[in-house]
Amino acid sequence: MGDWQTCRSCPGYPADCPPKASIPFQNSRTHRTRVHRLRRMDGETNVLEYLQTFLAVRGLAPHGYCLLWDPALIWTHVAADAVIAACYFSIPILLFRLLAMRRDIKFGWMLAAFGLSILACGMTHVLSIVTLWIPAYGWEALVKVVTAMASLVTAVLLLRLLPNLVAIPSPAQLERVNEALRQEVLERARAEEMLRQSQKMQAIGQLAGGIAHDFNNLLGVIIGNIDRAQRKGTGTPEGEKAIGNALQGAERAARLTHQLLAFTRQQPLQRQPHDINAIARASADLLDETVGPRIEVALDLADDLPPCLVDASQLEMALLNLGLNARDAIDVSGTITIGTRLAAPALVEIRVADTGCGMDSATLERAMEPFFTTKEVGKGTGLGLSQVFGSVEQMGGRLEIETSPGTGTTVRLFMPTDGGTDGIYNLSG
Repeated sequence: MGDWQTCRSCPGYPADCPPKASIPFQNSRTHRTRVHRLRRMDGETNVLEYLQTFLAVRGLAPHGYCLLWDPALIWTHVAADAVIAACYFSIPILLFRLLAMRRDIKFGWMLAAFGLSILACGMTHVLSIVTLWIPAYGWEALVKVVTAMASLVTAVLLLRLLPNLVAIPSPAQLERVNEALRQEVLERARAEEMLRQSQKMQAIGQLAGGIAHDFNNLLGVIIGNIDRAQRKGTGTPEGEKAIGNALQGAERAARLTHQLLAFTRQQPLQRQPHDINAIARASADLLDETVGPRIEVALDLADDLPPCLVDASQLEMALLNLGLNARDAIDVSGTITIGTRLAAPALVEIRVADTGCGMDSATLERAMEPFFTTKEVGKGTGLGLSQVFGSVEQMGGRLEIETSPGTGTTVRLFMPTDGGTDGIYNLSG
C-alpha cells in the first residue's frame, strides 16, 4: 500500500470510481491537472453559451408582431430608420473626408470622435429594421451599449474642449482683424511713400544748397561791380539800360538763391516771440498792393493769440509766396483770406485760403517738389511752396494743404509757441 495514495483532494473523480479508491502516487498530480483543465473548459463554455444565449433569438417575437404586421406601420418604420441610418453613415464619411483633405484643422480628433459616435447611432437604426422580422434583440442591445459608450466619451471630451472652442475667433472678429491689417498695410505703404518723398527732397535740397552757396557768392561779386559801374555811369543811355537789366537779373538770381537756401534749411533764422496777427496784417497789406484790384484780400484773425517763436521776415515771405500762388490760381476775380486761430494750447494756425481752381490729386502729390510748377515757362521757378515748406519746417512748424479741383486751396501753417514741434507736412485732396 506504500505505492498507492488515496485521491482525497479530487472531488471530481468519475462517478464509477469508488469514494476511497487508491491510485498510484505518481499519477495523482496528473489526475488533478486534468480535472482543473476540464473545469476551466467548462467555465469558458458557460461564457460562450451565455453570450450565445444573450445574442440568440431565444424564441422571442420580432418587433413586427407588436405592430400586428401592419404594412403601413412596418414600412413607415423601415423608411424612417433607413433614411436616418443613411444620413448617420454619410455624415461620418464626410467628416473623415474633410479631415483627410484638411489636416490643419484644429481639434480634428474631436470631429473624428463625433463621427464614430454618429456611425454607432446609425447601426442602431439598421438593427431596428432587422428586429422588425428577426428578434435579434441581443445584438441590438450590444450595439446600443457601444453607442452609449462612444457618445459618453464624445460628450466628456467636448465638455473639456468647450473653453478652447469658445476662444476660437468668430468670422466677424477675423474680418475686423483682417480689416485692421489692411489698414496697417495701407498706412505703412503711405509712410514708406512719404519717407521716399522726404529722402528725395532731402537729396535735392543738399544739391540745391551747395549750388546756392557758390552761386550766391558769385552773384555778390556781380551785383557789386554792376552797382559800382552804375554809380560812375557809362555816358550813354544804352549802357545805362544794359547795366540796369544786368543788375535786375542779378537781383532775381540772388532771390532765387535765397529761396534755395530757405528750402534746404541752410539759411540762418532769428526766431523770436512775435505777434502772429501783426505779421498776418503786414503780409495782407503787401499782398493787397501786389495782387491788384480784381482780387480781394480778407483777414479772419482770432483774438488773444499767444506769441510764436518765428522769424518774422521768413514768415512774411512764406505768406507772400502763398498769396502769389493763390493769385495765379484765380482766373478772373476771387478772394484770398489770411486767417489765424489757436489750434492747440501750444500751436497757432495760420491759413491762406483762395477761391481759385484748386489742384487735382496728381498735382497735389508733386506740389512740394522743388522746381515743379504748372505755370508757363518764365512765370514761375517752382520753388514757392518748397521755400514755404523749408522755412516753416526750420521754424519748428508743419504745413498742410487741402484742395480739390474747382473748390480752391487752403494752406495751413501750424507754428509752435514753444518751439517744440517737429516740422512735417500733410497733403490732402
